[in-house]
Amino acid sequence: MAFSFSELAVPVVGAPMAGGPSTPALAAAVSDAGGLGFLAGGYRTPDQLADDITSARAQTAGPIGVNLFVPQPSDADLVLLDEYAELLAPLADHYGVDLGQPRFGDDDCWPEKLDVVADLRPTVVSFTFGTPQPEDLERLRDLRILTVVTVTSTYEAGIALAHGADALVVQGPDAGGHRGTFAPDVLPGSTPLHQLLAEIGHVHGEVPLVAAGGLSTAAAVRGVLDRGAVAAQVGTALLLADEAGTNPVHRAALTNPEFGATIVTCAFSGRYARSLENEFTRTLADLAPVGYPEINHLTGPIRAAAVADGDPHGTSLWAGTGFRDIRPGPVAEIIAALIGDS
Repeated sequence: MAFSFSELAVPVVGAPMAGGPSTPALAAAVSDAGGLGFLAGGYRTPDQLADDITSARAQTAGPIGVNLFVPQPSDADLVLLDEYAELLAPLADHYGVDLGQPRFGDDDCWPEKLDVVADLRPTVVSFTFGTPQPEDLERLRDLRILTVVTVTSTYEAGIALAHGADALVVQGPDAGGHRGTFAPDVLPGSTPLHQLLAEIGHVHGEVPLVAAGGLSTAAAVRGVLDRGAVAAQVGTALLLADEAGTNPVHRAALTNPEFGATIVTCAFSGRYARSLENEFTRTLADLAPVGYPEINHLTGPIRAAAVADGDPHGTSLWAGTGFRDIRPGPVAEIIAALIGDS
């Protein structure tokens, strides 16, 4: 039989965080703490993903999840991309780099990544930015892999379940990093997580719902469990964990009083995501067009140079609204604090 969330000793899922924070050590540590650790397949090659799964499994006997980005057609406007490149040029000059090429293609190896998870059979495979085709979900289900789709609305939940998803991650508006909206050019909804859980639960009955978005305290975790979630998915809460791959600039900003608020913006990647406010967002958030992954490639050299320079004002600083409550330390201690008396 496929995995069930009821098997977890601790009802906590470590959110997949692409771009560095998610590591095999982090995933393994979450699973060792009684939860479900996740690896982020986004921005990884098939070979790298296979190595990550192998490495995580070598570090824990617990369940391991893998998250994949669902590829979508480009929604970028070439004229707006050119105009945005002009706005970014002074910033690129400041860091002494050339802008990246705004090419389409991010997870070009979608079939190969599906082959990797089919071959290595992690416990769970989740999907973000849409839902796979029914035949892809059926293929994994036949291998006894639990399939989960990230949704941000009741409408998206219906599509995911119609395609055959076994469970849903319900992502609320307080989530850090990229929103999991199916339509990349639509501003994410603002329905509170508790209400969204209730609406999806009412419409779709007994489907397992994992709650995500802004869950950085024991009270927040208990709140979603009391409202029917089978587990709480936490990402921001793990950014300062010893086992996380969060870069030093990002780590420092999360505890720096200078950064007191977050903003949802497409300025960094062309897709709506929540970051700490910095000079980049203050200058460009109102001017950036949608266009993922073209803008992600375009700004990539700037963001990398800013991190190399130790400058938090030139890079994305993904964080949920509860970032002020997070703590450093080993994952085991963070998870223990999150579950409290739950």
